Amino acid sequence: MHDFAIVSKWLDKILSQELPKGIVAFNFNIYEGSNGTYDVQLIGSDEFDENDEDWACSDYYSSGEDICYIKRIKEIEQWEQGLSFITKLVEQYLIEGRNADSLKSACVIGIGFVDGDIGIIYRSE
Repeated sequence: MHDFAIVSKWLDKILSQELPKGIVAFNFNIYEGSNGTYDVQLIGSDEFDENDEDWACSDYYSSGEDICYIKRIKEIEQWEQGLSFITKLVEQYLIEGRNADSLKSACVIGIGFVDGDIGIIYRSE
């Protein structure tokens, strides 16, 4: 799958760098891009509160302008379809990705549009 290769390459690059100590949660922020894309940014937070999604607003760590671009095609044109598709790509990375353990070192991994709800896709045991 072409899009999985794009996500894998992006995450491998980010996660091969030294991340700040103290990240307890990661979130994949999704934006509706202006060029027919979904733009994905990774943030790491030093806090997590199940009842307050503002934990994902932390600027403790961010991939910043290092964004992953997923082309919006007909099958994922609607935001719900895009969210589901990108979630599956990230979940696949958590299983197969070279640096998946770096992400799974956090207690929680979430995903969602920046102006929407966060879905938790991973919890450490």
